[in-house]
Amino acid sequence: MPSISDRLTEGRKALGLSQQALADHVGISARSQRNYESGERIPDADYLAALVGLGMDVVYILTGQHAEGARPGQVLSAEEETLLSYFRDASKEVRRAALGALLGASIPAAGQARGSGQNVVGDNAIQIGSVTGKARIKNR
Repeated sequence: MPSISDRLTEGRKALGLSQQALADHVGISARSQRNYESGERIPDADYLAALVGLGMDVVYILTGQHAEGARPGQVLSAEEETLLSYFRDASKEVRRAALGALLGASIPAAGQARGSGQNVVGDNAIQIGSVTGKARIKNR
């Protein structure tokens, strides 16, 4: 099973960062980053909190088990974080409407009547069928 240091290296590479770049992002020296990745030092809580800010799954780094809902190697963009924040704060109805909009169709709220999707306007005179041969039309 990979160690914490192995999983740190894996997480850094998944973000596409060098040791120096990751160190700069989290506010430590490149030497400290190398020590964490070589297993010479165990990361402290401040370092791990900074990794969370970069989108790393710290539960995975510490335990080898991905946190529920985590997508390894995939960091949310600022736009996605904003969308997720608003979605989480929204009412149930707003969340349903947002999902409906994203899926290209509305999702009716529970208990709402569902229409047929038809809108009929006019005198509604509909004639179906066909006539073969000669047809006589009586004058009124």
